This record gives sequence, structure tokens and C-alpha cells, in this order.
Amino acid sequence: MSDFVRPRHDAERLRIQVGVIRKAMRHRIGAGPAKGSVPPRDDGEVHYLFRAGHALVHEKDTPRLERFFAARGREFRGGLLRKETRLPGLALVELPRRLDGKDDVLATLDELDRELGPGRVTPDHVVYVTPTGTMCPATEPVSGKDLPDAVFPKPGDDPSVGKGVRVGVVDTGLWVPAVTSPVTPWLDGVVADPADQEVVDPAHIHPYAGHGTFVAGVIRCLAPGTRIEVEGVLTHGGAVFESEIVAQLDEALRDDDHPQLISISAGTHTRRDFALLAFEILAAAHGLDDGEETLVVAAAGNDASSDRFWPAAFPWVVAVGSVDPDGAVSDYSNVGPSWVDVYARGRDLVNAFPQGSYTCYEPPHLGEVRHFDGLARWSGTSFSTPVVTGLVAARMSATGESARTAWAAVRAAGTSSVDPRGGHITTVGPLT
Repeated sequence: MSDFVRPRHDAERLRIQVGVIRKAMRHRIGAGPAKGSVPPRDDGEVHYLFRAGHALVHEKDTPRLERFFAARGREFRGGLLRKETRLPGLALVELPRRLDGKDDVLATLDELDRELGPGRVTPDHVVYVTPTGTMCPATEPVSGKDLPDAVFPKPGDDPSVGKGVRVGVVDTGLWVPAVTSPVTPWLDGVVADPADQEVVDPAHIHPYAGHGTFVAGVIRCLAPGTRIEVEGVLTHGGAVFESEIVAQLDEALRDDDHPQLISISAGTHTRRDFALLAFEILAAAHGLDDGEETLVVAAAGNDASSDRFWPAAFPWVVAVGSVDPDGAVSDYSNVGPSWVDVYARGRDLVNAFPQGSYTCYEPPHLGEVRHFDGLARWSGTSFSTPVVTGLVAARMSATGESARTAWAAVRAAGTSSVDPRGGHITTVGPLT
């Protein structure tokens, strides 16, 4: 773990954003600390979130788990309950209640680490577009009359770029009016199933609305010919349980016409920095670790920290940090030479956003009302991620290479530099 101390201003933003998730997920979540197993008393100190009272375990380890609780029955109330996860090999269990007053998940997992081995049983983490710290998005969306002339990345006009490449955007869903709007013609043809379409009240645009539409728009600007389907996974305050996001990814990957690129502008820190168990099982089931058929590109997060952020930190995932227009690592971007693979501009991108009025809910603009006409300026590793996805898609269509080979070529063509925060970094894509 790093020794990063969250500034007071960011702590207040975190309290507000965790509150959004708690409300959206009907307070079914617990909060984890950066160290130890005692839940933080203040939401401004939350390091990760998880499904209260539950845990994830590999199916093959459930008999050992059952024996553990059978032997310790006097210390718990009730027994172990198994629930459906929809991902073969992954078991979701409801843990027995502890009688000593300690946290039912955090304290119990400490004991299971010693009994079954570290990280064999993990929380059902909450994966969200608002990771702890400075958050992602790193800013609330900004409106302005000058935006039509400032779309960035600049929309391409060659429909052959990206043609034949299938991209899945795992996000908040698709705001369908943007697809036919004359303001954002580059989104023409982007699709989402009815259940994945985002409903927006124009009088009160909700937090994180348009996030998935914005991400899809960035990809289309760089690779106009890509076939993009937006998955509405992060629909509860921009968040979803780990077990649920992998279930939807598993379903998409089992389709004969599955995506070749998956763009995920979301993630989380984890208990004791263990890898996300559900994603490990998903990768093993679909061969994601070689990236030949499907390559995952994910946001590195916005904590201004070097702590690993998952799923971006997996070695088989392309982890994307953010740089400013001058090429310097953005002050909010996570960094890490051991796990952040590449950087792209994530500051002040301009793309599609729902039409209507949005009331800021974070400091320093709390209560400010902003009006949008179909575009927004937004910042975060959420938006540097689709830049990389679009570049890889463009390369794949031009050369016929696999996703992994195309990614290697995109990275090799990047610019190397030394940054005060990021160290030796590689930057790809346009900066201005």
C-alpha cells in the first residue's frame, strides 16, 4: 500500500459519492479500510466497497468453507447459504453472522485467509465508475456554448477505420437520443439492448448519466467504423457488484459474435490488494489472458495514487492512465510502472452527453445548475481508456491483426517520456 493521505476536500467528495452508491444499492454494502479489518467510521476514508454479509469463493473451495463453519458453529449464528452467480465456477455465499460483534465479512475473511489460504475467499467487491479519492470521472461534466467546435478527440470521417471490429462498452448504458442527434452524428449505429438503454430525466440529469454514451463516442471518433454495443451494467449510482458484472461479461463472451475489445471505465481497490476473484475465473473460462480473441482495456483510476486498481491491474488487461494536453500525467490519475501500461489524454475531452439540466452535487460546485445541449467536457481515466480502445480498433481494421498484436503495435508507436509522478511512461493518441 502507498502512504497516500486523502486531502480534506477530496474526502468530502468521497463521502458524497459513496452516499450516492449506498442509496442506489439500497444500503446493501459494507466499506473496507486501506489496512486491517475494521470498517472505516467515516465514508471519507473508504478504500473499497463490498456486498454486506457475503463473499465470493471458487466453487471447488466451498466444501472446505462449509467444514470451517461447521467446526466453528458456536462462534456464528446460522449457517452458510449459497446463492446463484451465473458464472460457472464462482460461488456467492452469505456468511453466518458473527457473535463477537466484529464485521461479518472483514473479520471472517481474515480467519479464512489463515485457514484456506490468502485470498481464497474474497468480498463481492463493488465495481464503480467512481473509485475512491479524486474519483472517476475526475470532474463533473461541464457545459458551454463553445463545445461544438471543441469536440475531442476530433471525429474521424473515414468509415473504414475500425470497420469489422466489435467493441463492448461496459458502462452505465446508452442514452439512445444521442445516436440520432445531429449534434453527435459519429454515434450513428451504436446499439444497446432495451435493458441496457439509459433513461434520463432532462429536468434532473442524474449522477453519472451519459457516462457510457460519452465513452462510446470517444471510441467512435477515433474508429468511426467500429460496431459498438453498450452494456448497461453500472446502473446503480454508477456501480455494480463484482459477481454481477462478470456474469454479464460471461454472457457476452459466450455469444458467437462476441466483442473483440471490451472497454471498462470502472474498477475498484480491493481487500488487501488481492486480485478480483470473479475476474480471475472469467479470464480462465474465456482465455482472456492471451488477448488473442478478446482484449480488455480498463481505467487505471483517479486516486492520484500508486495503489493497484482492479481489473486494470491484471497483467492481461491494458491499464490506462490519464495525461493532460501537455503530456504530463494528470494530477488525479493513478500511476504505477508495474501495472499502468499506457497513458492517453483524459483531461477535458468533449463528447456526447444527455440534453437537459444537471445539478452539481460535489464540492466545489455543489448546487450549481448546468445546462447541456448534447455535448459535455469531462475528465478522468474513464475517458483516456476509450482513446486507447479506439486506437487499437483502428489498428485491427487496418492490418487484420489480433487484438493483442494490435495493442502491442499501438503501444510501440507511442511516445516515451519521464514524468515526475509516473516515472517512465508511454503516451498514445492525440494530445491536442
